[in-house]
Amino acid sequence: MSEKSQRVDGLTVLYEDNHVIVVFKPQNVASCPDESGDGNLLDGVKAYLKERYEKPGNVYVGLVHRLDRPTGGVMVFAKTSKAAGRLCEQMKTGDFDKRYLAVLNGAPHAESGTLVNYLKKNTVNNMVYLCTQGTDGAKLASLDYRIVQKADGLALADIKLHTGRSHQIRVQTAGIAHPVYGDMRYGGERAQKGKLALWAYSLAFTHPVTHERMKFICEPPADEIPWSKFDVAAAVKPI
Repeated sequence: MSEKSQRVDGLTVLYEDNHVIVVFKPQNVASCPDESGDGNLLDGVKAYLKERYEKPGNVYVGLVHRLDRPTGGVMVFAKTSKAAGRLCEQMKTGDFDKRYLAVLNGAPHAESGTLVNYLKKNTVNNMVYLCTQGTDGAKLASLDYRIVQKADGLALADIKLHTGRSHQIRVQTAGIAHPVYGDMRYGGERAQKGKLALWAYSLAFTHPVTHERMKFICEPPADEIPWSKFDVAAAVKPI
């Protein structure tokens, strides 16, 4: 069974088969339940599957990865424990490829590069900080970035994560004095008001059962500022 690009009761399903379901995550919606008690995407997928297939009792949906609440884009969930285990293993081996678009305040001097830092999360205020390697609780964070377009003092960056740390892109770009547009948490006075301009636009993984290489693209809203300042469609095309 395969379903592609359909919107069902507020849930946009990009792809579905018996093993995985790929969906669009709106901005400012949590990926999974948290202490806020707000509605979240994981529960939304469960409700969709329960209703569509008239499943009694609890519905299994495996959370493979997360996106921060203010980040929009594409996510995959597992429909079986076997699929979940295999996808999580891909996360560990690096076969699970996630790419982001971010609008940065100003353009880094280097058009492309790798950012490597150590990060520590403060669970009390939900903030992440740059730290040294020897700091208690420090975790290595690494990403590649490439500036693809510039406009009005802003830069559109294509970013590939090598690690999946909380708030990683936001903290590391702020660390080089080019915070993500709209990031009032980490950008300080350099940030501008509006939605966070960080988008998980591409997701690629090997299907856990068929072993087919799967890739999904979900563009940011091209008619919204600051995305409207750039040719977003051209930015998401394969190089």
